[in-house]
Amino acid sequence: MDMSILKDAGLTEGEVKVYLSLLDLGLTTTGPIVDKSGVARCIIYQLLEKLIQKGLVSYIFKNQTKQYQAAEPTKILEYIDRRESALKLNRTKVEKIVPELLLKQAMNSKGEATIYVGFKGAQTAHEHQYLKLKKGDGYCILGVPAEQPETHHLYWQRDHVRRAKVGINCRMLFNQGTAIAVLKNRNSYKFCDARLMPSDIVTPALFMTYKDTTLILIQNPTVIAIEIVNQGITDSFQAYFEEFWKRSKPFT
Repeated sequence: MDMSILKDAGLTEGEVKVYLSLLDLGLTTTGPIVDKSGVARCIIYQLLEKLIQKGLVSYIFKNQTKQYQAAEPTKILEYIDRRESALKLNRTKVEKIVPELLLKQAMNSKGEATIYVGFKGAQTAHEHQYLKLKKGDGYCILGVPAEQPETHHLYWQRDHVRRAKVGINCRMLFNQGTAIAVLKNRNSYKFCDARLMPSDIVTPALFMTYKDTTLILIQNPTVIAIEIVNQGITDSFQAYFEEFWKRSKPFT
């Protein structure tokens, strides 16, 4: 039997040896398990306890002696299902803190960073894209807030007109709760693909990436824009964006 299959399912080599030995032995004490599996006697109880926790081994007391038996092999499938559910839950939890970790990484970067205060300053930082991007190039924006002042919406609309004229592409992921009218408006401009985030994750800021530049826009309570020129930081944010983008759905 190819033991690597069970190891890939989440069992250690020692657990596999003990489980397979129990399948052959049936109800038994630890002595025969050690002899057949070849595992060290000093760790047999630890391995059995781990298998019990995984639902793959059970025990009874017979003649005041603890005896073990393997659960039916179909229990391995149930264990895999539980493990996958736990991994999915853990992934969801980690996804929610990744934006904060990326922000922390960016704030401590050794690249060239410039801070702009106020929405006018944010506009200046945002428009630096036109110094680096040409027709056919593009930028990505992650975590566009669901709620924004009307003056901000008007600026973004004017900028999309300018961007489209230059021929710059853009992909945008808006936070859940964004009005359909806003998404419809953004998608009405050429070379723009605006979608909703594929989960309920709300990023602590808006992140824009292009070339070697990352722009972090924090809108509450005061608008602050942080422009970082660092290829490594930009690559990190871009990879995070792509992870959500491939799971998002085009606006229809």
